[in-house]
Amino acid sequence: MVTAPLVVYFSSVSENTHRFVQKLGLRSSRIPLVDREGSFEVDEPYVLICPTYGGGKSSAAVGGGFVPKQVIKFLNNRHNRGLIRAVIAAGNTNFGEEYCLAGDIVSRKCAVPYLYRFELMGTEHDVTRVRDGLAEFADSPAFDDPDSVRFGDRDAAAPSTGRSVGHPA
Repeated sequence: MVTAPLVVYFSSVSENTHRFVQKLGLRSSRIPLVDREGSFEVDEPYVLICPTYGGGKSSAAVGGGFVPKQVIKFLNNRHNRGLIRAVIAAGNTNFGEEYCLAGDIVSRKCAVPYLYRFELMGTEHDVTRVRDGLAEFADSPAFDDPDSVRFGDRDAAAPSTGRSVGHPA
C-alpha cells in the first residue's frame, strides 16, 4: 500500500510549480530544465504535475505549445510514459479557455486521469486537496492496475510539440 505516489514535475524558471510541489511535502522528482542527453528517467509509478505554457492560441500559432518541451521529451521516453498514473496541471486563468490545457493534452495522449488543476503556485486549499487526493488515488485501483481503468492509447507517443494537438473536444 502506497501512502502517496511519487510526484514528478516540471517547473520553469518562475518556480511556481516547484513552490507548489514543495508545499505538498511529498516525495518528488523534478524534470530538468536542460537534459541534452534525454537521460532523466523514473523507476516507479508517478503522478505528473505540469504547468501550461503559452499565451493562448497566438503562442501556439508561432511555434509555442501548451505542454512544455521538456515534459514532451520526458513522456516520449516509453519507459517514463509507461509509469505515469495521472496528471495535475498548473496554469493562469488570464488565458481563459487555455487555462491548464496541458493537463487535458497529457491526460488524453497518455490515457491517464486528469486529477486536478490549480492557478500559478496554488493556494493552501489547493495544497490540501492535492495532498489528500493523491493519498486517496494511491490506494485506488487506477493507481495499482491502470489498465483496468485506462482509456486511449498509452503506447502512442506524446505530441512532438504542444501545438500539434488542438483544444480537446
